[in-house]
Amino acid sequence: MPALDDRMPILVGCGDITDTTTPALEARSPYDLIAQAGRVALDDTGAPGIGAAIDTVAMLRSFADTSWRFATPLGSSSNPPRSVANRLDLNAARHIYTYAGGNMPQYLVNRFAEEIAAGETRGVLLCGGEALRTQHAIERNSPPGLWAESPRGEPELIGDSRRGWSDHEEKHNLRAAIAMYPLFENGIRGARGRDIATHMQAIGRLMAGFARVAAANPLATRREGHDAQRLITVDEENRWIGFPYPRFLNSNAFIDQAAAVVMTSVKTARELGIPEHKWVFLHGCADGHDHWYASERVNFHSSPAIRLGSRLALEMAGRRIEDFTFLDLYSCFSSAVEIGCQELGLAEDDPRGLTVTGGLPFFGGPGNNYVTHSISEMVRRVRSRPGSFGLVTANGNYVTKHSFGVYSTTPVQGRWQRQSPSVLQAELDALPKAPFNETPSGAARIETYMVMHGRRGPEWAAVFGRLEATGERFLANPPADPAVLWDLQNREGLGRPGTVSQVDGRNLFVPAG
Repeated sequence: MPALDDRMPILVGCGDITDTTTPALEARSPYDLIAQAGRVALDDTGAPGIGAAIDTVAMLRSFADTSWRFATPLGSSSNPPRSVANRLDLNAARHIYTYAGGNMPQYLVNRFAEEIAAGETRGVLLCGGEALRTQHAIERNSPPGLWAESPRGEPELIGDSRRGWSDHEEKHNLRAAIAMYPLFENGIRGARGRDIATHMQAIGRLMAGFARVAAANPLATRREGHDAQRLITVDEENRWIGFPYPRFLNSNAFIDQAAAVVMTSVKTARELGIPEHKWVFLHGCADGHDHWYASERVNFHSSPAIRLGSRLALEMAGRRIEDFTFLDLYSCFSSAVEIGCQELGLAEDDPRGLTVTGGLPFFGGPGNNYVTHSISEMVRRVRSRPGSFGLVTANGNYVTKHSFGVYSTTPVQGRWQRQSPSVLQAELDALPKAPFNETPSGAARIETYMVMHGRRGPEWAAVFGRLEATGERFLANPPADPAVLWDLQNREGLGRPGTVSQVDGRNLFVPAG
């Protein structure tokens, strides 16, 4: 290997755990599960002394600490990364806990690469996971506080603490991914000029490719390998969640999965005797976010942050999209994949495939930590084909926060350095926003929409529309009448005329008959 800068950041270990079989009453806490993945990653380095070089343990925020929907009486740790470090006998000086976001694993790799290159950090264990399968099974019959821990100290918090939805969006029930992403899907359908049936077939074909990869992945949680037609056929097993998504096209969150990666410098790797065939280099990276609230964006079918961020990461790496052997696009919902492909210049049927894991609906969607699994698998893939390149994309909130990483065993030449993320963010912040009216009134047309279902049928809907008089965007709920909701779902809603007004502090959109 040619001479390398001593401070060159490298990934030297990776590990994943998926548990679909352990009986719930015997299963581990999330901290036990994450520590197990951490042990696999540390052992993967091949260096018995790696633990002493870890000065930073960084952990992805759990869903239980993120959302009321996943909060549990089982309790949690007051310092989750230290709970994991204690199980691994790591005497790290820093214990970092992230704010929420599916972008955060790649964000952490990018950030710690910068710190390692600056000589500020020696070794990092980056880890996370979820035990929601176990949590869901045992929390009703287990003592409160079963998973509560109080290790000493408080974690350092990093990331963006802002919630992903506005007060106005929350007022109209838009604060969960299962409600937000359907709005993007119908926006994409409108931009592509498709009717409902044609578009459902298209997203079925797209996600069937992910299902096939998961079927061959022993770490995946859904390995049936459903074909396109099965993915979009609605029945008791595959009921509607948020139209146009049946259950199989939603991220699979109730799983027990954990992953970890180890980062250090070339100098430390050599001191520890980590074999060079274990080394994986971060050739390019970027972080940036689109306008924070979905209401603000000029449309529901594009992402300037993906377009400009991926371009920056590829330019840093000196690569084109054609140069990659392996790709893993963030895939919580098909709309995220479609927008990602569009902005990256990828065909949705690219023969290389769009995932190395199977994606969040089929591999598993372990909260904020999925991309740690992507990175771990990407490390294994590029090691298996020395000289190949892999691209990981990561997405947080609602096509909002984005991070990118370019990986290869090919060494980076010269010093590792990146452009400050603030440069890209300033460019993104300067982009125009959609004109928005929080108190609309009068004739209007639907721009995009979704219908949320319970187990017995549709329960409510939301529309973004445009006022006929001014062209301003607005957000409203149609009447929660099953007949109205089924009609909105079964007949074309895009462009449908109607009237919007305020009722009891919320906007009401009544579609024309």
